[in-house]
Amino acid sequence: MPQYLRALTALAERGTETVSSEALAAAVGVGSAKLRKDLSHLGSYGTRGVGYEVGHLLRQISAHLGLTQHWNVVIIGIGNLGRSLAGYGGFASRGFGVVGLYDDSPAVVGECVNGHVVRPLSEFEVPSAGCATIAVLAVPAAVAQRVCDLLVSAGVTSILNFAPVVLHVPEGVHVRRVDLASELQILAFHEQRKAAPGRTTALVDGATLVDGGRLGSRALAGQALDGQALEAALQPSAVGTLPRAGATR
Repeated sequence: MPQYLRALTALAERGTETVSSEALAAAVGVGSAKLRKDLSHLGSYGTRGVGYEVGHLLRQISAHLGLTQHWNVVIIGIGNLGRSLAGYGGFASRGFGVVGLYDDSPAVVGECVNGHVVRPLSEFEVPSAGCATIAVLAVPAAVAQRVCDLLVSAGVTSILNFAPVVLHVPEGVHVRRVDLASELQILAFHEQRKAAPGRTTALVDGATLVDGGRLGSRALAGQALDGQALEAALQPSAVGTLPRAGATR
């Protein structure tokens, strides 16, 4: 849905009033049948021969994603990544307002970044403006769980985690992980496949070995997969299903 929303927003900004399912699907990179099925869950079926009304569909998807209200965002960790996120103008235009910046470093605390004074993490509190708060975690992996625990104890129930570590949270707390290195590894795998089709083999245990070149930190000794099987294993639906060391495939 966020991808459909982005494509529809671009169409609306160009003054486009209606769009066919084929054109919208092409803009997002999915098949038109999948698009029609996805949008049918919103009760939107378009008009035969005309397509979808861009403005109406924008409102439907925005409401479905909860974007018709304002959301508070706090950023924890004001290093290079945290500063970039604090200055990102795309948040405000999509209903997300950065309301607080926090860090543990005395060298950073008290500094003004993009109109916000960085406060010490020990003073963290959920803003009381009546809007739900989403915390963005941009801290090193070694301290991510500790910081996460502090956020949860303060009442945060939605966390966007940029640290390369799996966070353990209680039921009712939702975490989304952004792992840029893993995404690059997946792209590297596909590049290797294109360079030498049919020659790629891999050993899998949360990481891969491609033609002897290690892309991750671990491998499942002796468990070889051909390129096609590994590609299937890397699809989003297969997340969490890769075997651990000692398992048999």
